[in-house]
Amino acid sequence: MNDTKWDEIRTAMIEFPKQVFWRTKDIETGYISYWDGDWYYHFRTGEYNTVEWLEIKFENAKIKEELVNILREIHVPGELLENRIRIYGYVKPGTFIDYI
Repeated sequence: MNDTKWDEIRTAMIEFPKQVFWRTKDIETGYISYWDGDWYYHFRTGEYNTVEWLEIKFENAKIKEELVNILREIHVPGELLENRIRIYGYVKPGTFIDYI
């Protein structure tokens, strides 16, 4: 994904009325960050070009639905997991990932 899409996600989560936690995986190091709730400063720290994926955690079906609707508008590649949404910055060649 490009920086514009990451910034659209960041802005949407800042504007979301409830605090939403996130974590990322670095494609170069494999490092998975701790869960964080700060979208304004922390999410923007560094560059987006090494973000393999972003996970957004939700606590109930209502929040999940609201988040999915927002992410559909942004049109991002990802998948719904049990209690979180994973958005992909990179996938291995030949891997099919649908859009949310």
